[in-house]
Amino acid sequence: MEDLVIPASLRCRICGGADFHPILSLGRTPLANALLSEGDLILDEPAFPLDLVVCRTCTLVQITLSVPPERLFSHYVYFSSFSDAWVAHAKRIADHLVATRGLTAQSLVVEVASNDGYLLQHYQAAGVPVLGIEPAQNIAAVAEQRGIPSIVRFFGRELASELRGQGRTADVIHANNVLAHVPDLTGVVAGFATLLAPRGVVVVEAPYVRDMIDHGEFDTIYHEHLCYFSLTALVRLCADQGLTIVDVERLPTHGGSLRVCAEHAGATVSPTVGALLHEEREWGVDRPSRYDQFAADAARIREDLVRTVRDLRATGARVAAYGAAAKGNTLLNFCGLTADDLEFVADRSTHKHGKYTPGAHLPILPAEALVDRQPDATLLLAWNFADEILAQQAAYRQRGGRFIVPVPRVEIR
Repeated sequence: MEDLVIPASLRCRICGGADFHPILSLGRTPLANALLSEGDLILDEPAFPLDLVVCRTCTLVQITLSVPPERLFSHYVYFSSFSDAWVAHAKRIADHLVATRGLTAQSLVVEVASNDGYLLQHYQAAGVPVLGIEPAQNIAAVAEQRGIPSIVRFFGRELASELRGQGRTADVIHANNVLAHVPDLTGVVAGFATLLAPRGVVVVEAPYVRDMIDHGEFDTIYHEHLCYFSLTALVRLCADQGLTIVDVERLPTHGGSLRVCAEHAGATVSPTVGALLHEEREWGVDRPSRYDQFAADAARIREDLVRTVRDLRATGARVAAYGAAAKGNTLLNFCGLTADDLEFVADRSTHKHGKYTPGAHLPILPAEALVDRQPDATLLLAWNFADEILAQQAAYRQRGGRFIVPVPRVEIR
């Protein structure tokens, strides 16, 4: 495991403090979504430290280096609609909020980091006006083609004030898996408070740091994910900007997530919030020692996975991978698995085909390559969608193909 050096200039993104406890270093890695063309393979590939710490003051877990968001998100390769399970997940919450909050043609639903319209399309189908805010121009263009009005900007105080000045306020604001990505956390949440209608609700989903730590999900860490949240940290973040978290729900998505609902200060708070805050205190959210096992778990998974793949290769088995996702690239680079170990990586996203993964340099092929080429085993990089992918790849499995699932423990299915 690499040594972890905390920069003297580092400050907590919620409380501004500088008192950190080191958790884990994943070494220097390339940007997880910086896919390469064939011509790029001969060029020097930039790599950046990927180190994780926890704030002793407010419990926020964060990485120590911020890559400029314009470099990460202005052109993006993750399209949400390529996951059927994620689109269905989005439809369920949209249908629920339309029904429970009485949304109509006079309402407005805004999503921050709206991607390709995977969520807002469900509100639009119900006759509810929508607005997407998406900084990646290539992805916003896809949403626009679907009829989802989209603003190509980063969201924060300034944009929220502009929209409010135009007389636009949101009855629902969604922020799915976006808070982890933003350098100015307080500015984005202040923007929520500015744009939110008096009786509106902000619905935030984010990977849950407790599940990440307990299950050894080190591949959730990459440079786009600046922060990793407990409810304890989110309550403080929202309260500092005049919002109250009124409800919370644990979800199985992405290896374990939180969905929190926030309203303007003074709203009635569900007992679920106090109950989970109590659970976190019992778990040790504010005890730095609670996080110390995470590095050992990451090292164990790395050792088990490398041994499994290379033992298979030693027997003459052909091994590939599935899911050219950011988390998979963290896993490949931390484990040192390359094209010498894995023949290719298959993925459903047509936007990734013909590219190569950063660091490992695996060629990215269509999902059908698993059946066409029939490797003996396939490392499931997108293990957070295991049930969906294993069902989609029934033909590959029926012909004898097996999947290696790496997290929370290495197993072959």
